Amino acid sequence: MAKGDDALARKRNKVRRKRMRSSENAVSARVAGIIASKRRRKSGKRRACEGMCFSLPTPEDPFNDRHGKKRKGGDEPTGDAPAAGRDESKKKKKKKDSSAKKQPAREAAAAAANAKSREKDGAEYDRPSKFLVVCLNAIRDAAASEDGGGGIHDTGSWGVELWNCCSAAPPTHVLDTSGECATREKTAWLVSTACDIVARKEKLGVVVSCPFLLYLVPSQEKAVQVRSICKPLKSLGIHSVSLHPGASIEHQMSGLKSCEPEFLISTPERLLELMALKAIDISGVSMLVIDGLKCFMDLNVGDKLCSIRDAILSNPQITIFSDPSDRRVAVLATKLVGGKKIRRLCTNDSVTSRSAFVTQKIHICPSKDQKAPKVKEILEQILNDHARKTAKVLLVTASDHEAQHLSSSLKLQNCTVTNDSHGNSFTICSSVGLINVLVKDWENITTANFEDFDTVLVADLPPSIDEYIEILAGASCHVLVGEVHCIFSSADALLAKPLSEVLTSCGQLMIVRDRPALLFSRGAKEQAVIDLRSLKCVNMSKN
Repeated sequence: MAKGDDALARKRNKVRRKRMRSSENAVSARVAGIIASKRRRKSGKRRACEGMCFSLPTPEDPFNDRHGKKRKGGDEPTGDAPAAGRDESKKKKKKKDSSAKKQPAREAAAAAANAKSREKDGAEYDRPSKFLVVCLNAIRDAAASEDGGGGIHDTGSWGVELWNCCSAAPPTHVLDTSGECATREKTAWLVSTACDIVARKEKLGVVVSCPFLLYLVPSQEKAVQVRSICKPLKSLGIHSVSLHPGASIEHQMSGLKSCEPEFLISTPERLLELMALKAIDISGVSMLVIDGLKCFMDLNVGDKLCSIRDAILSNPQITIFSDPSDRRVAVLATKLVGGKKIRRLCTNDSVTSRSAFVTQKIHICPSKDQKAPKVKEILEQILNDHARKTAKVLLVTASDHEAQHLSSSLKLQNCTVTNDSHGNSFTICSSVGLINVLVKDWENITTANFEDFDTVLVADLPPSIDEYIEILAGASCHVLVGEVHCIFSSADALLAKPLSEVLTSCGQLMIVRDRPALLFSRGAKEQAVIDLRSLKCVNMSKN
């Protein structure tokens, strides 16, 4: 006989309850308390402390420990029965003394258990937990009725990189230039990562301030969309609130008084209004998300974003989503990040997205003999641009022999050049500033850590344009605003057309004609066309 739907539903619920009770999928004590309180509220069974009316303290119970209930076995001992009270106090004292002898052993056992669990947790914290997968599945199942719910796990590599940046100590800021705003899948990964971090901190006994995540959106429609993604997390103990001009400010103030949300989705204008009325405090925010920085700039609310960032007293992890087409975004992003370490994540493999906000400068060198003076000239320019600072430059050459020749021939005016014992790096010191130069050839370029450099100087172009694109992507991976200097000589004529296509796709001033030519700005009123085959410079007006 086939089983009915009720029997199958009971069986599925039993399996789910068993899975939730297991230690691997157990949530933190705070989240479990919220879930249990919600179940009691729905079933109509509340605790005495959760009722609408509370008992008042009495002289016998000044701290209201018994919540108005009398002791079992009769009333409190009064002055008419002092002997009974003394006997009872003696019994309690004996029990207290006996338990005090066992207390050191219990504390030692508890400390050992906590240390063992922390070591285990520390080993597990190098990867996302199962609770993050539970959050992702909850969002996917809630969206299944709308659009099928697929695609969340397809962006797994991007999500794991985001989790690594947010969970690092200290956390790393993230810049995504794949599109104008975050997609639904990326938002799901972001809020699930925040849930995982909250659960881990509460498991370690760390007090998490609310709101933990501040998600800034440019419009009411975007706020509603992000709120719909976070709504399935409420059953897991994560509450989210959206603030936008579509609702009255009085209604939002009363809602903020009744709850302390972990996630706050808001527009900058409404958030500043509520902050002025002291309805919310964001000084303890740990994660800040700016979804669509170019949209904020189009709305002229860049100064409001800076005001919100200044109101956060802690050092939050900042995630920025922006369109790579507008270079003005880099200036505002630099103010928000404050020059801290950044990691560029991108699901779009185009050169425009991977090298956004990185300036490419092409320097013409007629012959190979003039390459060393040209490198010297570029380094002097970098030294003047980074006055009173220490600049780090990666110098890329064709071979190890060329690298040694360049490092030995560099003698700048009024500068001191110091080579190391291996000959693959040197330091330029002057009264203007300091430059640390690391020299790498194309064979050993894979061993270079681009994270340490904000400027790359390509003295010899590679045989293929793909290798140059990899250098460009590596130079922009860990910096918000960087520079790539490239020396173009007559031997590189075959790379003129693909190089011009790369520069044009990246938004550089470039024109491709019948003969390979570069168009770049010399000043506000003049431009120059340089024929890369004849290497002759012809001046022309801007028009």
